[in-house]
Amino acid sequence: MRKRILAVFLAVAALVCSLSACGGTTPKTPAPSDETTPSSGPTHANELTVGIAQDLDDSLDPYQMTAAGTREVMFNVFEGLVKPDSDGNYVNAVASDHTVSEDGLTYTFTLRDGVVFHNGATCTPDDVLYSFETCAATTITQDVATALSAVQNMGVDGNQITMTLKAPNTDFLSYVASVYIVPADYAEQVTQPVGTGPFKFVSRSVQENVILEKHEAYYGEPAHLDKVTYKIYADATAMFTALDSGALDLMAHLTIDQVNNLSNGYQVLEGTMNLVQAIYLNHAVAPFDNEKVRQALCYAVDVDAMLALTAGGHGTKVGSSMYPAFGKYFDPALANAYPHDVEKAKALLAEAGYGDGFAFTITVPSNYQPHVDAAVVLAEQLKEIGVTAEIQKVDWNTWVNDVYGGRQFEATVVGFDSSTINASGMLARWVSDDGKNMINYNNADYDAAYAAAQTAVDDAEQTALYKQCLQILSDTAANVYLQDLADFVAMRPDLKGFEFYPLYVIDVAKLYFAE
Repeated sequence: MRKRILAVFLAVAALVCSLSACGGTTPKTPAPSDETTPSSGPTHANELTVGIAQDLDDSLDPYQMTAAGTREVMFNVFEGLVKPDSDGNYVNAVASDHTVSEDGLTYTFTLRDGVVFHNGATCTPDDVLYSFETCAATTITQDVATALSAVQNMGVDGNQITMTLKAPNTDFLSYVASVYIVPADYAEQVTQPVGTGPFKFVSRSVQENVILEKHEAYYGEPAHLDKVTYKIYADATAMFTALDSGALDLMAHLTIDQVNNLSNGYQVLEGTMNLVQAIYLNHAVAPFDNEKVRQALCYAVDVDAMLALTAGGHGTKVGSSMYPAFGKYFDPALANAYPHDVEKAKALLAEAGYGDGFAFTITVPSNYQPHVDAAVVLAEQLKEIGVTAEIQKVDWNTWVNDVYGGRQFEATVVGFDSSTINASGMLARWVSDDGKNMINYNNADYDAAYAAAQTAVDDAEQTALYKQCLQILSDTAANVYLQDLADFVAMRPDLKGFEFYPLYVIDVAKLYFAE
C-alpha cells in the first residue's frame, strides 16, 4: 500500500460569497404565463441558451472559484468523489462506492472504472490524491480547508483511496464533495478548465457568454443536451427583455414582478433560493459597532411588509444565518425575535446616543433585482425611526472588489448561501478571524461555540452548538436578517427535467426538450 500524508496549508483567501440566487428544494406546480403560445424564436437544435446575471470568476480553476454564480455554472463541469443530488443526499460520482468505518474515522472510496477527463485522460488514484492535496493547499473556503486538515493520512491500494481522520466528523462527506477531481498533470485550469462532469468547458467571452458542450465520454447517464450557452447580462431589465422575446430558453431567479409581466407563454417553476438575505452591517464602522443600534434596525424593519411589497408574500422569513432547507439546524423561532416595533427601535437608538437618527449608505449589486427591491423598501421603513438610508447601486465587480473584498462599505443587501450541505458552510464566515468575515463580526462566545461544534463527535451535541451560534447572531443583531427568497424559474414550455437543488446550482444535464 502506498501512503501519502495530506499536507494542508491554511493560506486562505477571502472571497466566497453567494448572491441573490440559489437553487431551492421544493418545486411547485408549473404555471404558464399569460400567453398560451411562446414567442417565436430559433429552433432549439438540442441546444440551450440560459440567461445569467454575472460573469464568471477571472479564474475558472475549481480551487480558486469565489462567486456562487461561477459555481452555479461549473457544477456541470466538475465533480468530486461524491456529489449532492437534488434531495440533498451525497451520491457516488467519480467514486463508484464509499464506506465509513464504525468508529467514523476511516472513509474508503473506490475509484470508478472508466472515468475520462474532458481532455481525454483517464482518471487515476494519483489524480485523486493530487486533487485533495491541491484543494487543501489553495482552497479559499476555510471550512473545507479546516475539515481536510483533520485527515491524518491518505492511502492508495489499487483503485481504493482511504482517508483516516484524527476524529470523527459527521460532515466530512460534504467536504469530500467539495474537492473536485482534476488531472494531476494539467496546468490550464485557470482559463480552460478540465473536469469529469457531464459537460465540458468550451469557451468564455468576458461579459458576453460561457459555452459548454456535452461530454461524450461521461461515465454516467449522459446529458440530454448537446450544447449550453450562458449569456451574461449585467442589466436585469435587458435579461428579462431577452427572456420575454424568446431569445433565452431559461432564466432563473426572477422577481415576482417579472413573473407577472412575462407574456410569452413560458412555464414558471417556484422553489427557494436557499440563501440568507439580510442587511449585512459593517461592525468596524460607526454606528454599527453599537449593538443597540443594530437591534434598533431589526425592530424597525417590517419583514412581512417587505415580502408583500417585493415578492407578493413569497419567501420565508429567517432570523439568523441559516435557511430552512438545513432542517435540523434552522430555528424558525428566531424569525420572530425582533417583531416590528417602531417605538422600541426609537428607544434603543436614544439609549445608543442616536436619538436624532443617523444616515448611512446601503451598497447593492445592481444586477440582482431582488436585493435592489428589498433595499428600496427597507430604506422607506427606516425613515420611521429617523434613519436615512441612501441606496448606492454598483456593478458586480465593484461590489466584489470594494464591498466584499475590501470591506469598504457601511451596509449592503445581498444573500449568502453555502457551498456545502452542512451548517459549517453557513456559519464559518462569522468566526472572528475568518477571511470571509466581511462584516468584521467579533464575538468570543460565537467563536467558542463554533470551535466546539467542529470538534463535537455526537451529532446532537454538534447540532445544539450550531444552534447556539445562530442564537448568538440573533441576540447580538449581527445583521438585519430578512428572508430566504422564493426562486422563480421561467423556461420554454417544451423544456423539461428541471430540478431545484439545496445548493446554488442548475443541473443542466437533466434538462431536455420534449418531442
